[in-house]
Amino acid sequence: MTFNRNEFVGAFSLALDFLESSLRSNVTNHGKRVALIALRLGEQLGLSSEDMFDLYAGAMLHDNGMTHAVYDAIDAAKLPDMERDASHCIVGERNLKAFPFLKNREGMILYHHEAYDGSGYFGAFGGSIPLLAHIINLADTTEILYSKGADKQAMMERLALWKGGKFSAELCEAFEAFGGNLGFWLSLDNKFIAQELARRAPKYDMALSLEELLPIAGIFRRLIDAKSPFTGRHSQGITEKSALMADFYGFDAERKAKLMIAADLHDAGKLAVPNAVLDKPGALDAAEIEIVKPHPYYTRKMLENIIGFEDVTEWASNHHEKLDGAGYPYGFTAERLDFESRLMACIDIFQALTEDRPYRKPLDQGTVSRIMFDMASKGGIDRQITADVLAANKENMST
Repeated sequence: MTFNRNEFVGAFSLALDFLESSLRSNVTNHGKRVALIALRLGEQLGLSSEDMFDLYAGAMLHDNGMTHAVYDAIDAAKLPDMERDASHCIVGERNLKAFPFLKNREGMILYHHEAYDGSGYFGAFGGSIPLLAHIINLADTTEILYSKGADKQAMMERLALWKGGKFSAELCEAFEAFGGNLGFWLSLDNKFIAQELARRAPKYDMALSLEELLPIAGIFRRLIDAKSPFTGRHSQGITEKSALMADFYGFDAERKAKLMIAADLHDAGKLAVPNAVLDKPGALDAAEIEIVKPHPYYTRKMLENIIGFEDVTEWASNHHEKLDGAGYPYGFTAERLDFESRLMACIDIFQALTEDRPYRKPLDQGTVSRIMFDMASKGGIDRQITADVLAANKENMST
């Protein structure tokens, strides 16, 4: 298929926005603003088209390792320290190894908090810092100040203090070339940022098979599973079981790959759910359930603009729908739910019942079978698919 990298990056950026919004309410469009500032810097520096392509992706995804740095940051008082945790740079670099950059971008994410004078996390300095990492650092730093209310004058005064120290003189001068322009500051506003970024972002399509997309989808999966230590293998488990069921039913390679990608991405919307709810060591109350329910809708919103992912989006987003219309978020009925959507729902239930949760151990084979067949008998899930999932996974269940 023709894979539009911008569409995937946009979905990933929205996922990161959801993640940060679940932690602090005043964060929105951070990745987009960093990307726009970075692109303006790249234009001023005269970067090549290949460098601009990769700079855009790196800037949009620079905080992809943040989930690993927030396990213990549920308390709002700790949140300002997240950007100061070097682990998100290390994990973010590792996560993006499978991303299809046009050139080798080693260090672009790892060093995106390194200072020109060597005062960053890892002590890299001067020319040892990859240029794209240095650009992302300045864009990230200025965006954070902007989001805290710094105006044009304050920003330019701060830039003068950084020049030749935290940032190279060349980079600061590139910012100065457009930083005094009112139109630039207006373009950062939430009302205009998406439109402005769409206008400036370099477009790039590449031909990739669905099998080649699997490791890219895995980046998403790792981000999702890292959200909570209690669901740390949930998406991976669903992907493994989706592959098993695809083989069980004799799916061809393309259909199997689509199902596995849908499994990787099905819980992307949970990035918007606060960890206090996800990690609760007990059953959720009615109000908490309502907080969780929108997550398949958010998954759909992240994926629906990726051309070629239409089936993937459906299967990933319908995993909490029920045949009798009692599911969520849309209340779809049997007529609206295709085979793969029904299969994904059954796999999701099976995985949830057979994995550790904060409030219980994995359930045994008999209990899982009783629960799932009871759901099927009441018209919630497909009875034949339920029987197939239980049969195919019998050897891996505790008795």
